[in-house]
Amino acid sequence: MKCIYCGYEDSKVVDSRSSEDNNSIRRRRECLKCGKRFTTYEMVESTPVLVIKNDGSRQIFDAQKIKRGIIKACEKRPVSLSQIDELVSDIEKQISNSLDQEIKSADIGEMVMERLKKLDEIAYVRFAAVYRKFKDITTFINFLNSMQ
Repeated sequence: MKCIYCGYEDSKVVDSRSSEDNNSIRRRRECLKCGKRFTTYEMVESTPVLVIKNDGSRQIFDAQKIKRGIIKACEKRPVSLSQIDELVSDIEKQISNSLDQEIKSADIGEMVMERLKKLDEIAYVRFAAVYRKFKDITTFINFLNSMQ
């Protein structure tokens, strides 16, 4: 690590600890030439995942967008915010662990529906109604019948 005071390219780590948010490591370093100390932060570099929308456009994956949709589907249902956070975190991990840099929005929708079905059937139906864009009551009834 290059010293910020003299530019010397070698230093030693004097102290190392996790940051408050546990997303980085704070390191106190000492320059081996001038002896001055400075702080560096180390964090995992993440590559952004792009979501391929139905119209072919792409946008950066945003877990908060999923969370907002799930919260709306779970409105007035006995589903806690911690359960929703866990569901969103689970989806986020699955997407990150796939190592793909692009994912279809339809795949994300299916992941949400799969988990919502286990969590709360009413929330699942609400989410499905918006996600699948039911055009008429017959399509909706056929969907409900397929659940049984």
